Amino acid sequence: MNTKVTPRPIPRPTQASQPFWDGAKKKELWLQYDPVSRRYQFWPRICSVRTGKLNLKWQKTSGKGTVYSYTDTYVPTPGFADKAPYLVGLIELDEGVRIIGNIINVKAEDVKIGMKVKVTWEKLSDDINYFAFEPAK
Repeated sequence: MNTKVTPRPIPRPTQASQPFWDGAKKKELWLQYDPVSRRYQFWPRICSVRTGKLNLKWQKTSGKGTVYSYTDTYVPTPGFADKAPYLVGLIELDEGVRIIGNIINVKAEDVKIGMKVKVTWEKLSDDINYFAFEPAK
């Protein structure tokens, strides 16, 4: 029997994503904002997904939102075996963009569509904090 546990992958910042990870290190959720379309986007990219322009600005968000959808994950992806079962949610931030993240510090039966959540952080290394969401009080 193979009992080797796969460690959780550590994200590797790119030129496009470095400002996101710089904010995460300070436990702040920064996203790209397109001033032409007046919309945020996530994952970080070189250009706007709406206009194709290279005009994106980084802005700090509130980190608050609501659960748009979620799933209770029983078959973990590599590096998450010790967390299974765990919740993955599609969160609609107050700024209007949806992002996928783990939902933590709550039982699966207590999660509801429309539930208010806020960003929280998991320290993966000295340089990387990774976002997750928890119920807003």
